[in-house]
Amino acid sequence: GLGFNIVGGTDQQYIANDNSIYVSWIKKDGAAYLDGRLQEGDKILAINGKDLKDLRHKDAVELFRNAGYYVSLKIQRRLQPQNGPVGHGGDGESGGLPLAAILVPGLALAAAAVWILLRYRQRM
Repeated sequence: GLGFNIVGGTDQQYIANDNSIYVSWIKKDGAAYLDGRLQEGDKILAINGKDLKDLRHKDAVELFRNAGYYVSLKIQRRLQPQNGPVGHGGDGESGGLPLAAILVPGLALAAAAVWILLRYRQRM
């Protein structure tokens, strides 16, 4: 398969009053995971040029199953809520660098620069 699951449709709305199809899960080492562009929570607007608007869930699944070897998806990236990621990978990893990983080296560099500047001024 394509290495991901979908949710949604006219008969199984994932979001209230929204018939859209969404990526619910991406299989580790599957085609979508290895490609790296698709993310959990993305809305899939079309597959191979076929609009997914107002389809039943099972009809959307059929389109994905019969997509062929080369697949083109038109997606809409879902904005991440302020309180965390859309999906839960279950592996305990966060989506980005911790703030300390950026601040600590930056502060150390700034402190070293100030120390060098002060030493240089004392010698003048």
